[in-house]
Amino acid sequence: MMTISYEYEGALYVNLTNRCDCACVFCLRHNGHKGSIYADDLWLEHEPTREEALDDLRKRDLPSYRELVFCGFGEPMFRTDDILWLVDRLKEEVPGLPPVRINTNGHANLIQGRDVTADLAGRIDTVSISLNGSTAEEYCAVTQPKDGVRGWEAMLDFTRRATAYVPHVVMTIVDKDKTPEEIQRCRTLAESLGARLRVRAYIPE
Repeated sequence: MMTISYEYEGALYVNLTNRCDCACVFCLRHNGHKGSIYADDLWLEHEPTREEALDDLRKRDLPSYRELVFCGFGEPMFRTDDILWLVDRLKEEVPGLPPVRINTNGHANLIQGRDVTADLAGRIDTVSISLNGSTAEEYCAVTQPKDGVRGWEAMLDFTRRATAYVPHVVMTIVDKDKTPEEIQRCRTLAESLGARLRVRAYIPE
């Protein structure tokens, strides 16, 4: 039975895809990992339809969670339209739906071929975007995006645009091999785009 939703620290996470256009050096998917600290097996047999995902979420006591997070084991914004559809249905059906967050690499506009940020308004409370470097060179070395420097540029542009529509925009870095000076450069960059920086702990395999 595949894992569509899973719990972690009081939040409910939604796993819609295993597709990703990056190969981050710290990602647990390397060396055949199919799970993470969150759940043992997040590798999907198939991508759930939006209806399958909705049925799965209906079985949960959604108001009991502190947050609903679209994350999983791939880049959730490959399923942008399905996320928006799910959030709309849940807001209609569930009184007291918790705040909604998307954890993303910020490549949604590049992936979808259009600007999706306006579609997040009124639906998404927090967008958490992987920054992982203060320069294009560092970003590409750590994140290894399929589109190279275009991925860096798309991520920065998405962040800037998202701040107009989403109440909380956060950029994240993993503290693996980061000096205080490097972290400060990332913080300065995030704040210049209207976002705040969150430093995540590196979790070795």
